[in-house]
Amino acid sequence: MSKRDYYEVLGVGKGASKDEIKKAYRSLSKKYHPDINQSDDAADKFKEVKEAYEVLNDDQKRAQYDQFGHTDPNQGFGGFGGQGADFGGFGGFEDIFSSIFGGAGGRRRDPNAPRQGADLQYTMSLSFEEAAFGKETTIELPKDEVCETCHGSGAKPGTTPDNCTHCGGTGQLNIEQNTPFGRVVNRRVCHYCSGTGKIIKHKCATCGGDGTIKKRRKIKVNIPAGVDDGQQLRVSGQGEPGVNGGPQGDLYVVFHVREHEFFERDGDDIYCEMPLTFSQASLGDEIEVPTLHGKVKLKVPAGTQAGTKFRLKGKGVPNVRGYGQGDQHIIVRIVTPTNLTEKQKELMREFAELSGNRPDEQEESFFDKMKRAFKGE
Repeated sequence: MSKRDYYEVLGVGKGASKDEIKKAYRSLSKKYHPDINQSDDAADKFKEVKEAYEVLNDDQKRAQYDQFGHTDPNQGFGGFGGQGADFGGFGGFEDIFSSIFGGAGGRRRDPNAPRQGADLQYTMSLSFEEAAFGKETTIELPKDEVCETCHGSGAKPGTTPDNCTHCGGTGQLNIEQNTPFGRVVNRRVCHYCSGTGKIIKHKCATCGGDGTIKKRRKIKVNIPAGVDDGQQLRVSGQGEPGVNGGPQGDLYVVFHVREHEFFERDGDDIYCEMPLTFSQASLGDEIEVPTLHGKVKLKVPAGTQAGTKFRLKGKGVPNVRGYGQGDQHIIVRIVTPTNLTEKQKELMREFAELSGNRPDEQEESFFDKMKRAFKGE
């Protein structure tokens, strides 16, 4: 199935800015996040949106994608998030090269060699404040553990697995086949031992010969201050157990940050709107402003206009990599009064009459400018 165009996935044009791409990603990632959207295809769409954002938000990857599309010229037939070309089953070419060169890189994989265990992923939901300040928490998840009875061998205590007599312990079978190119030796995974090279005659009663058992395990996770939505934390060695004595895999904790009631985050900075009455904006005032660090006082100068921004330095989110602290930006919104009393209406009319809707001595009125523009002056 062909991959969708990344711009189409995020619903933006090819000339979209980074801010537009980030805004689209945030909206769609929240829409399709598996913790919020219970649809069958939500997880796939969430991964698709995340993959598109990771490419288009990176200048180098985006330039390469714009030129080559999903095909990555540095990876032959592979692509962004894709797999390499597969010639398996095409006239036996895979088998021919395998017989000539002895498999990938001319080496035969040892089925009994230690291998690292699989990685695990856990999605954690955080409040706005928890993401900003971090916390230490404990999560519980099901994972495979090495069987304590057989210590991972899969064999009954007192016995050991035997080498597979069919493949000689290699985990692979060589099958000769006559082709138009001559006699070719095809190498296949041994179906008797499933490629392990071992046969367990007396299986462990605890794990049934698997060598692992499923358990629920509690893991402590230290969430650093400043994590953002969609970021992930690697917890080393907390994945699935290794094979043949190999190291454990890792655990990746993906963060989903819930929206705040009135704060909005952009990087390490925080934005919020602050409503002011007409009299506060006109005459000036000292008001209390909420921040993540508590309430602070802010002086509003007389004549403040709607849309004016005030910056509270250092009142934003700590940088997750320790590079300082963001700021908080206050955006003024003028609140138009409603349900005025007769006395208030009378005072407003008096104010209108006194002002006369005339330009002051320093500034020409907007309407006079419009008149002059239409007259061509």
